[in-house]
Amino acid sequence: MLDRAIASIENLKVEFQTKDGPVVGVEDVSFQVFPGETVCIVGESGSGKSVSSLSLMRLVEFGGGEISGGRLLFDRRDDGEADLAETDQDLMRTIRGNEIGMIFQEPMTALNPVFTVGRQLTEGLRLHKKMSRAQAEARALELLQQVRIPEPERRLLQYPHELSGGMRQRVVIAMAMACEPRLLIADEPTTALDVTIQAEILALMDRLKRETGTAVMFITHDMAVVAQMADRVVVMFRGNKVEEGTVQEIFENPTHDYTKALLAAVPKLGDMNGTDLPRPMKLFGDDTHSTAPIPGTNEPLLEVSHLVTRFPVQGGLLRRTVAKVHAVEDVSFTVNKGQTLSLVGESGCGKSTAGRSILRLVEPESGRVQFDDRDVIALTPREMHKVRQDMQMIFQDPFASLNPQMKLSDQVAEPMRNYGTHKGSEMQDRVAMLFDRVELPRSYMNRYPHELSGGQRQRIAIARALALNPKLIVADEAVSALDVSVQAQVLNLMMELQAELGISYLFISHDMAVVERVSHQVGVMYLGRIVELGPRRAVFEDPQHPYTQALMKAVPIADPNKRKSEKDLNFKPIPSPIHPIGYEPEPSVYKEVSPGHKVLISESGY
Repeated sequence: MLDRAIASIENLKVEFQTKDGPVVGVEDVSFQVFPGETVCIVGESGSGKSVSSLSLMRLVEFGGGEISGGRLLFDRRDDGEADLAETDQDLMRTIRGNEIGMIFQEPMTALNPVFTVGRQLTEGLRLHKKMSRAQAEARALELLQQVRIPEPERRLLQYPHELSGGMRQRVVIAMAMACEPRLLIADEPTTALDVTIQAEILALMDRLKRETGTAVMFITHDMAVVAQMADRVVVMFRGNKVEEGTVQEIFENPTHDYTKALLAAVPKLGDMNGTDLPRPMKLFGDDTHSTAPIPGTNEPLLEVSHLVTRFPVQGGLLRRTVAKVHAVEDVSFTVNKGQTLSLVGESGCGKSTAGRSILRLVEPESGRVQFDDRDVIALTPREMHKVRQDMQMIFQDPFASLNPQMKLSDQVAEPMRNYGTHKGSEMQDRVAMLFDRVELPRSYMNRYPHELSGGQRQRIAIARALALNPKLIVADEAVSALDVSVQAQVLNLMMELQAELGISYLFISHDMAVVERVSHQVGVMYLGRIVELGPRRAVFEDPQHPYTQALMKAVPIADPNKRKSEKDLNFKPIPSPIHPIGYEPEPSVYKEVSPGHKVLISESGY
């Protein structure tokens, strides 16, 4: 390793001007990144980790920030060391993209929707590298092959909306690597992706780093990703660096309380081996909550049989239906009272559509949904309105599911107003009680959604779902956007409510470690079907279906000694769920491998 750092951040201080005066985003942070090294910067939302990287790119100024102290030294390719804090924006334009590449968290916003993938990939090459059009196109094709995108020639002509999330993220990585930057900054590049795609992209970035000798600054809140990627780790908390060390030191011997708390909050696959029932996690410094297992009952509350949901695909001049997307295909399962059934699988496998079909937010094509001895599919809209009092939903993005113009207390009270269950002071008391239940101070009742953090907003969504005392809550990726420690608190809260109130959950997620923590039963979905279904312990400790085994293998482990390489991950590309009109798929046939543990017998795909 060379003695000279590619980037040195020294005593960085960043301030944001607000109407209440300056707010410090980063107080005093120093660290270095050397050639061919990956430095992971970890911390929760708001700890200042993204602000540090945006300062190095000098993009923080475009977001209302100001670098008010410190030096940002960068070792340029030909011109020696430069202090980027002093550099003018014209020179920064040359450095950005050419010498420092950046991968943003949300690939859809990082790509321009009106230009083809090929045009966006060649733009930087022609600008920085002065390539001809033909040279740039050849290099773009080579980059797409490097990031292992199938059919790269076709992809160059497509627009971003025609690609899946994982593919778009690969394009963003290809764009960042296009000019062979000396430093690559990756800001939460896999947070929005499924475990299978995340595993592939982490392995891909690791390989590209080794092949090109690029230094990587990797920003994340996921400790399992840190264990997979980092050489060194910088832990940030409230705008300061609280600990720094090699990945081994941080995982095996953390010294700061905050680092210990972060590591304690990571749900690990295999934590629950040998136990049959879910139990809340013991959180760092938290002795008030019970960690007793939650037995639930064996009495069915929701019985779903042969559920089919398909969406029409229109084409031609007359917008006729030419094909159908088979989103949910012949799905059957049962949720017992006071228990949790989890549906897992990657994006596009139909798990969210299944949840929405049960609540009839999407109309299924056929099948039966028996809820509390009523046939949900046969109900009229008025009867359905009444049944919805007992079935509630928590969505993935609390910011989108809350009304930005309503006070929080009104949003929690809204379901009670709609159904006329409580009035006047009785309603106010219940709202206050619900705030207590989800552990938010009553002083928040007069706030608006934008004044809360993501985890607090998700608590409001849970309080609102509880307002009518439902029997079933469908939680659609309810914790996937939250930080590890906040995620652990929200999961514990949901499990405590289940233990006390006997609520049943249909828990939809792609995070296997979270599912292992909360579930009584698990259904693994692939291409619209459940390929494996059974008690959690049976599915996790003895997975039978090849797809379940591949899914387990892809989960990153929060242990730097158990890293995965690209050759460990063997994923088949997912076939298309679109079929022509009149196509009749074969029915789902299952083999029972142990009591209640069933595996799909199929000819196709996996």
